[in-house]
Amino acid sequence: MDGSQIQYTANSLESQWMPFTGNRDFKADPRLVVKSEGVYLTDHKGGQVIDGSSGLFCNPLGHGRREIADAVHAQMIANDYCSPFGMGHPGAFALAERVAQRLPEPINHVFFVNSGSEAIDTALKMAMAYHRARGDSQRVRYVSRERAYHGVNIGGISLSGMVKNRETFPHVMPNVVMMRHTWSEDELFNKGQPTKGAELADDLQRFCDTYGGTTISAVFIEPVAGSTGTLLPPVGYLERVREICDANGILLVFDEVITGFGRLGTPFAAQKFGVTPDIMTMAKALTNGAIPMGAVAVKDDIYETVTNASPENAIEFFHGYTYSGHPAACAAGLATQQIIDDEGLFERVAENEQYFIDAIWSLKGHELVKDLRAMGYMAGVEVHHDGAPGRRGTQLQKDLFWNGCHVKFTGDTAIVAPQFIAERSHIDEMVDKIRKTLDQALA
Repeated sequence: MDGSQIQYTANSLESQWMPFTGNRDFKADPRLVVKSEGVYLTDHKGGQVIDGSSGLFCNPLGHGRREIADAVHAQMIANDYCSPFGMGHPGAFALAERVAQRLPEPINHVFFVNSGSEAIDTALKMAMAYHRARGDSQRVRYVSRERAYHGVNIGGISLSGMVKNRETFPHVMPNVVMMRHTWSEDELFNKGQPTKGAELADDLQRFCDTYGGTTISAVFIEPVAGSTGTLLPPVGYLERVREICDANGILLVFDEVITGFGRLGTPFAAQKFGVTPDIMTMAKALTNGAIPMGAVAVKDDIYETVTNASPENAIEFFHGYTYSGHPAACAAGLATQQIIDDEGLFERVAENEQYFIDAIWSLKGHELVKDLRAMGYMAGVEVHHDGAPGRRGTQLQKDLFWNGCHVKFTGDTAIVAPQFIAERSHIDEMVDKIRKTLDQALA
């Protein structure tokens, strides 16, 4: 009996406490994936589901890439693990170099972790270590934004601007202040970056004026706020944040866990917007989601300042994880990077970006659609709530799955993020199934 023939009951699912899921609701009516290949998933009832969010934005190369599986298998046979503390293996250095080649200068040093959440906490510690090494230990404040998502570890929750992600967890880092988010009802259905709102970056200047710029360590920003529903930066906004950071000695951190590795048609969002941060976090597409892995990349000055501040033969940065740079993850990462280059996938996104955006915009005018936002292969389809924010979106996600399309919803916003290998016909299929599901919700 293959996986598609297995029937699951609520009792057989009870042992796992599922993440970011309504457990009781799900176990009463589960949506299980038993196979994945290319742009399609197979559910436990044998149905075919097109993957409209690249898994969780981490499978842009498509599912079931044999090249990645073969590379991981070969690595596991040759060397399945070695301690990353005081030891190393060739794959970690090779992958770090490959990633650094995609980054804007002078970001050339890569520290491996195991998730986007770990990347954020690592970036926080790097900022602390850098300022301490420079004698700036008074920089104890951090700046984030409303509607921000920076993972689920304590550091990331402290920076979180999404209330449901933090209201249950009150014991977080102190000295975090929030800039306003950049979405406005004044510019709905705006193709591309909003033309208004660059002045919202001056929230950072207000914090400098209020607390003293020399007390602020770092500003954390998703260049495109992903998990909250694809909020694009207004024209000039990121440039103004960079300018204020430079004037006050503040580090700028770009959280590129979603936007990294081609989602916007460029290697990273930093290149898309022409703004270079001091630190970049990444994960998800680094290994095509095949093996958990994340990374933090820093400018040369940060690496050199921290390492040179310690005596010879001493550990410079007392931080790391048991599985940092795991051999299997590195093998998956190297295979992923090779496929990206061999198949020209970043260029493919850039070439098809307008087709994707136009397809999404065909939903404009639907009675349930409140706003559309898109860039690269990433779009937010926001629907009007039905009196209880998030309730309609939750139901739409479930209905859409049984209509043959998976899309990640946050609240009442569907986040559509096709795989880079998707054909234009696949994009049409996703949008058609979203439209069908919206129509059914009105029936």
